[in-house]
Amino acid sequence: MLPSKPKLRHGAGASLFWDLLTFERLMTNQVIHLIYWAGLGVIALIAFGFIGTAVGVALREELLMGILLAASVLVGGFLVVAALVLLWRSFCELYVALFRLSDDLHAIRQATDAEHSVRPPPAQQG
Repeated sequence: MLPSKPKLRHGAGASLFWDLLTFERLMTNQVIHLIYWAGLGVIALIAFGFIGTAVGVALREELLMGILLAASVLVGGFLVVAALVLLWRSFCELYVALFRLSDDLHAIRQATDAEHSVRPPPAQQG
């Protein structure tokens, strides 16, 4: 059975501090959303890089071949960016699912411990 928390906490800030010290509540669920948006920002920079590359190729090569090459770089770049977005989303969803599973197991353990402490022991026959 897990030991109960001491009743030394006062206020919301102290509760957050206590949760950080004891790992009673995992903070990764909140942090993973920030990491997800930061990763999408990096992927957006990659997309702008592909756009810049396509424009640079089109401006350097003034013939039809340069424009076709720039169009293929642009289409290929957007396909790569779409694949990166899907992979990043699935990677972050995996971590969110794992940590939610951990929270669910913690809740099941608490419910089971509460059930065992409330239920009287079986009567001894003898």
